[in-house]
Amino acid sequence: MTETSYRAPALHVLVVEDGDEYLTNLTTFVSEGIGYSQAHSGAEACTMARERPPDLVYLDMRFDRTAPSLLFGDLVALSSRFNGDTTRARQFQEDNQGLFILRALRESGYVGPVVLSYDFEHESRRFEALSSRDPALSYCPDYADATAVRAAIMRAVGRSDS
Repeated sequence: MTETSYRAPALHVLVVEDGDEYLTNLTTFVSEGIGYSQAHSGAEACTMARERPPDLVYLDMRFDRTAPSLLFGDLVALSSRFNGDTTRARQFQEDNQGLFILRALRESGYVGPVVLSYDFEHESRRFEALSSRDPALSYCPDYADATAVRAAIMRAVGRSDS
């Protein structure tokens, strides 16, 4: 009789995205020692984070494939910000949904690290403002390769692969 030992993943990462691309890429290329679960909306992410707090949340910024009823953010208030233009307000809501979800996660009690999948390279002041209010926030460009993504995850949880 052969005994097989199973080791649970060292890290549990909650992937929050409107599709399946991040989960597919992460489980394919960044899987060693990491287990993943997935949420497709902010409400689902908050519920999952309360029920089983992840070691890290890997959060997409843009949610353009999510039903408008599932998006976080007050469209009426956003519309007034855009002089009543609901089309521009909805676009802003979709383009920045990750930040709305981040706020909801924090308000629901999740205090762990969050890696936002977004390229802040040309928006460094914006990221500085965000991270000054939320020191557990970091980012990884969505075009990063597997090595860079793994490094971002490990850095965010205070570990290294060495």
